[in-house]
Amino acid sequence: MKRWTILFGLVASSFFILSASAQEALADPNTADTIAAAVEEAVEEAPSYLPQATGDILWLIVAGVLVFFMQAGFAMVESGLTRAKNACNIMMKNMLDFAFGALAFLAVGYSLMYGAGDGFIGWSPEYFFMQSAIVSPENAAAASMEAAGWVFQVVFAATAATIVSGAMAERTKFIGYVVYSIVISGLLYPITGHWIWSGDGWLASMGMRDFAGSTVVHSVGAWAGLAGAIILGARKGKYSADGKPLPIPGHNLPMATLGGFILFFGWFGFNAGSTLAAVDGLAYVAMTTLLAAAAGTCGAAVTTWAKFGKPDLSMTINGCLAGLVAITAPCASVSPVSAVIIGAVGGVLVVFSVLFVERTLKIDDPVGAVSVHGVCGAWGTLSIGLFGSASIDAVFWDSETCIQNGLFYGGGVAQLGIQLLGVASVFAFTFVSGYCLFWMIEKAVGLRVSAEEEMEGLDLGEHGNEAYADFQQYADEPI
Repeated sequence: MKRWTILFGLVASSFFILSASAQEALADPNTADTIAAAVEEAVEEAPSYLPQATGDILWLIVAGVLVFFMQAGFAMVESGLTRAKNACNIMMKNMLDFAFGALAFLAVGYSLMYGAGDGFIGWSPEYFFMQSAIVSPENAAAASMEAAGWVFQVVFAATAATIVSGAMAERTKFIGYVVYSIVISGLLYPITGHWIWSGDGWLASMGMRDFAGSTVVHSVGAWAGLAGAIILGARKGKYSADGKPLPIPGHNLPMATLGGFILFFGWFGFNAGSTLAAVDGLAYVAMTTLLAAAAGTCGAAVTTWAKFGKPDLSMTINGCLAGLVAITAPCASVSPVSAVIIGAVGGVLVVFSVLFVERTLKIDDPVGAVSVHGVCGAWGTLSIGLFGSASIDAVFWDSETCIQNGLFYGGGVAQLGIQLLGVASVFAFTFVSGYCLFWMIEKAVGLRVSAEEEMEGLDLGEHGNEAYADFQQYADEPI
């Protein structure tokens, strides 16, 4: 105890002596003047604004975080619109398709998408495992921008992968889904993305515009999901013996609604972040995004109200998402009024598309992913050829690379034809590649769970978990 008392006394004495010395130094007029001059000089030399490059990096990271949060929204929408016995499986898929997909995009995906190429596929060694983002004192600024760009792009790759989960929900083997997630994030999505978003992509060189990914992201995920749903077949009990679709209600519509709001929130990063820089125009993109989402929500609600006699919540959620997906391509190329029209058409279109896929095509898509992301993604991409304005588009590009005016703005069908070619090409490549991929997965490790496991629920069969332990009741339990 005495030793600690002595040590404390020495520390206190030293502090007192140093404080007294500091006070004496500050009391010296020469010292005080020197400090004041140094502070004044530092204030004068400091920039009065954030450097543009630093602002661009900051905006990309903030937007990327918003898009990443959409992963939670997708998980909640999908889980809420399906049955409780599969909730853990859906949450697990939405976690791991991002995790595995991010690693695949790091290894090869980014290089295939943005590397130098021949118009169809890219490759640059410095993007292999993102060597270009390694920071050193000599390249800190450039490497940081590379890292920010990769962060923003990887969350888009994850979005494309997770869309498939909804179309194939409640009957897919977990191992098959993991394999698919790796392939789409590392191969399929980057190849089509190179066509449209890279500097030398063949569709980009023709003048195709897909500002934030109605086709590049959303339709790619949807068309692959369509192929997987066809190979899987419908869930047990979805269709009667005579082929009539039977309802399989979701277990938690409040959860699905919250997921829809989260997606709406994150979409501001999705679209406005696609400016890829902290520029004034991002506010305009945010405005058109909001307007289209509102119009899509109203369009779906009114359509179901008129068709079924009551406004349907699940369809209204999908209407909001349909408006968002539809405006994703033209958000920087159309007027506010056009954004409202595009979103409203998406909201109406998604209702009839969901019914057509379920009743006519007999394809079981539990959450309407093919209709929301595929059909409305195609509509949004084509809408540029109808409502596109060169004067608006030129704000984000330039007079040399901006789009041609759309059909309704006196530009004829030239831009519409380019957009149609892009939509058709991405559909053909993604659907055929996805079908072949799922066929190979089916042969290699199996794609669909057993009938017994499907009846019991994938939570127990695939993970040994229960989403709502002690709350679920089974047929062999007393009521």
